[in-house]
Amino acid sequence: MKIIILGAGQVGAGLAKNLVKEASDITVVDTNANRLRDLQDRYDIRTVTGMASHPDVLYRAGAEDADMLIAVTDNDEVNMVACQVAYTVFHTPTKIARIRSRAYLTSGGIFRDDASPVDHIVNPEEIVTHDIQRLIDNPGALQVIDFASGQVKLVGLKAHSNSPMVNQQLKTLHKHMPLVETRVAAIFRKDHPIIPKGSTVIEADDEVFFIAAAEHIQTVTSELRQNEKPNKRVIIAGGGQIGENLAIQIEKKYGVRIIEQNRQRCEALAESLSRSIVLNGNASDRELLLEENIEETDVFCAVTNDDEANIMSSMLAKSLGARKVITLINNPAYTDLIHEQDIDIAVSPQMATLGAILTHIRLGDVVQVHSLRRGAAEAIEAIAHGDKNSSKVIGKALGDIQLPSGTNIGALVRAGEVLIAHDDIVVEPDDHFILFLVDKTKIKEVEVLFQAPLSFF
Repeated sequence: MKIIILGAGQVGAGLAKNLVKEASDITVVDTNANRLRDLQDRYDIRTVTGMASHPDVLYRAGAEDADMLIAVTDNDEVNMVACQVAYTVFHTPTKIARIRSRAYLTSGGIFRDDASPVDHIVNPEEIVTHDIQRLIDNPGALQVIDFASGQVKLVGLKAHSNSPMVNQQLKTLHKHMPLVETRVAAIFRKDHPIIPKGSTVIEADDEVFFIAAAEHIQTVTSELRQNEKPNKRVIIAGGGQIGENLAIQIEKKYGVRIIEQNRQRCEALAESLSRSIVLNGNASDRELLLEENIEETDVFCAVTNDDEANIMSSMLAKSLGARKVITLINNPAYTDLIHEQDIDIAVSPQMATLGAILTHIRLGDVVQVHSLRRGAAEAIEAIAHGDKNSSKVIGKALGDIQLPSGTNIGALVRAGEVLIAHDDIVVEPDDHFILFLVDKTKIKEVEVLFQAPLSFF
């Protein structure tokens, strides 16, 4: 597949890094020659210096025979015009654009072939808002991912030493939760992945990824984290687009306070929010946090556009007694630095955006891709198409499917029913697979397994 990436920022560079591993033909376009030189030194890619929306620049990038154009510059308008040029001049089959402005997204009818021909829109702020909301709704979770239109959830939890599952073999899981079907998709121990078996023992501080039907996730979470209290009070530091959208989504369910430095922005927030309390101040102000009873706060979310401010306010809130802190981090270097600090969860817009874009790049019938553990692993949803003569999986029992090493099937969804994976389940057409990959270099082999036969089209 020949792909042109417009923008060599953190998202564009992350895409190049991930796609090069999968042997795609990659060209990156940016106006910053130094940034491109750095990418070319690290990866086997082509680079073109110039304005991403200019036809001559796209021509030099190979747009004439490109399969896909991914516009992830920092400018919505450049991304939109680039997709227009790719459609009109070069007839590029697939065009993906990162669009941040709500004015474009809510106007309706803009993104169509006779207006602005963008095939797939990725909005980082919307993705991050939903990610944080799921974390608030699931106390104790490090990551929560929806599959099959929300019917299945994958939840990452840290095993506490007092959990009844610690020092127990996985095959005893059913004894602890006899009424719930669940499966451990993967375990990370001191940053090293462990493919789970029945004899695998969960140890304290393991990161354990469970998969279960959505209605059973609370039961699974409470079993591993029995002392986890439900969330009631939330403080949001930052009243930008993410902070406002998050408050709108959760204010009917939780007591929400939002702290914003800009007074005019506070007035606008007060107009748009119905139940949240809006505070004009600095989230790193110790006295302000104490006045707002930070020690009684269940979740502190720092979502300003300043990484340093988010980190400092989160660490202060944690030191003053906030039960959990969730911190928005744009710079991936900071994500690794704070991993062992007082910050419970670091949320990366770049990783969230990357997963959304990868969904449209994967071959086979892969319909969802989510990056896990700061990009170290992936969870994907794939559909089995064809019949037992044309498909590599249909008609086979799960135990007979030759999966690449480091790959684990967590569950199937069949006609709305969630089936936790067992070796004797026979695959039927249109089954949705939820798979966990701890070795991302094996993604090509997984795609081949689910490649739809030509007759399907």
